[in-house]
Amino acid sequence: MENKKPTNKIESINKVTNVESTSGSNVEGTPIPKKPVKPPKVEDKPFEEFIIKHFIPGLKTSIEQTGVSVLNIKLIDGIRPVVGGKCWMVFCEISEQRRFWLCFNKEVITSDKTILLAESNSDPSIVESFLIDEKKTTLPLLISRVLQRLNGQKWIGAN
Repeated sequence: MENKKPTNKIESINKVTNVESTSGSNVEGTPIPKKPVKPPKVEDKPFEEFIIKHFIPGLKTSIEQTGVSVLNIKLIDGIRPVVGGKCWMVFCEISEQRRFWLCFNKEVITSDKTILLAESNSDPSIVESFLIDEKKTTLPLLISRVLQRLNGQKWIGAN
């Protein structure tokens, strides 16, 4: 065996370098794609915008697709027919002198709702709670349940 002197020199095989990360890029310098910002759900829009721009046109189109004419449909901030009390209402008049009011107790689509139905230019003869068991209110749900109620009244559809 040879007599070797101990060496004070330490050789490093693995070099560690600190690379500061620049925001929006990875170590190689290529940009990291950011997740696209999702637009707000239509139901999260302000009440009037949701009703006027989405619910009313969607409901009108859906009713007319059943072959029934929509003579008038609008949003009203006023006194609820029959039972009274100020509320927001979607008033709709369809053919054969049939009218309905979808009433929202507050300026929020998830608020308590009632539906009122009237025939032959009379006062509403039916007043019912509307969508009371639903945990989530969506545009398709609102439209489909109004259509379901009108169909149950035999106002639309093949009856």
